[in-house]
Amino acid sequence: MRLLKTIALSFAMFSAIPLPTKKIEWSEENMRYMLCSFSLVGVVIALVWLAADYVFARYFPSSQMLRAAILTAIPVIITGGIHLDGFCDTVDALSSHREREKKLEILKDSHCGAFALIYTSLYLVVYAFAVCDIKKIDVPLCAVFVLERLLSALSVATFPLAKSSGLVHTFASASAKRIVAFFCALCFVLLSSALIVFYALSGFAVVATSFVVFTAYYVIAKKEFGGITGDISGAFVQVTEICAMIVYCFVKSL
Repeated sequence: MRLLKTIALSFAMFSAIPLPTKKIEWSEENMRYMLCSFSLVGVVIALVWLAADYVFARYFPSSQMLRAAILTAIPVIITGGIHLDGFCDTVDALSSHREREKKLEILKDSHCGAFALIYTSLYLVVYAFAVCDIKKIDVPLCAVFVLERLLSALSVATFPLAKSSGLVHTFASASAKRIVAFFCALCFVLLSSALIVFYALSGFAVVATSFVVFTAYYVIAKKEFGGITGDISGAFVQVTEICAMIVYCFVKSL
């Protein structure tokens, strides 16, 4: 029962999928391993992606632009745009080129700045065209939705935090950090190994891209903000996704 509560709270926090969570208490006990189930949201996105791609391939093979638009929208709809919101705030903060304290203030600001609009528009356009360029969605590309969430959860358990408040601080404080870190790292290694063994170059491409972006995430977050926040973590998820798409396109064109 506790496992189901943990999974339900994870979906309630990180997705827009309606679940009966009103009677579930947001207690430290229920949140202790919540980050371990964060990657399950990625599994749902991957399955819906594969299903949508199958429908278009079978029944609407000539509607490539519509297919790209729908596949671009699916992750945003399932997550409720929570990670894209973090991307917007992070872009605004980084584009300000202000001191660290001011950047952290911008992250908290609920208003959407000009840079957020510009870069989000560019992001969605590039994302959609990358999907359009991919003729058939396969397992390595779908696995990115899981890999990025495993790494995101790992970062909350191991990276320095920029603030002593906020959602990430709450999750980090409530989590069994060592167990979460071990579980996420182990799952990442196992999934990465399977992708490389069974899908060779395309599997290696998405794994390597995820790890490179993860490394850059750590360096930039520590340098610019002094650590991570929920917004920065969300931005990491979005950047990993689009970078994997682009690299995957290049690999498939070889």
